[in-house]
Amino acid sequence: MAVYNLKTREISCKIVIYGPARCGKTTNFRYIADAYKELLTGEIVSINTESDQTLFFDFVPMELGKIEGFNVRVQLYTVPGHVRYKSTRKLVLRGVDGIVFVADSLEVRREENIISLKDLEKNLKDFDKNILEVPLVFQYNKRDLDEQVTPLMPIEKMQTELNGQLKAPSFPGSAVDGHGVGQALKACLKLMWPFLKEELKGLLNK
Repeated sequence: MAVYNLKTREISCKIVIYGPARCGKTTNFRYIADAYKELLTGEIVSINTESDQTLFFDFVPMELGKIEGFNVRVQLYTVPGHVRYKSTRKLVLRGVDGIVFVADSLEVRREENIISLKDLEKNLKDFDKNILEVPLVFQYNKRDLDEQVTPLMPIEKMQTELNGQLKAPSFPGSAVDGHGVGQALKACLKLMWPFLKEELKGLLNK
């Protein structure tokens, strides 16, 4: 749940970039940090593990405006994708307000995508959150790769297997060149806005 500071009239919320190992989460994250650097309010923080890392930074998405006169500050996190860091992924999800799930388009990564999505669903459930009710957006990454060299899954197949029941907004993308990255982030923010407004109204009416 977002944090509402009535004195400073500021809302602090959290978006987590989730997905399997090597799907492009960190590349996604760093593209966003560079593309929206004028909105950053601090430095990128990296928590390194042996073979993976957790990253986060604060930014203010000014183009979406204020909510009831409150400024909105967003913390954007990535999670380590490797199976061994399950506890870290769960910890990062605590208090999450929106999720961008980065799915790997490589045919050989099909099972890892499904396992990671199930892991997300279970971790949310442990925090009494329903994946059907959390603002969620899919980014089908690595669409820039040459299919003659590296077989990719058709978007339709990924939609059916990952998003068939969830019906979440989805975007083909490439974290390397930024295609679909900003669109996915903005879609997640827009999905979060009504939830933040409703929570704020509840606080103000107490």
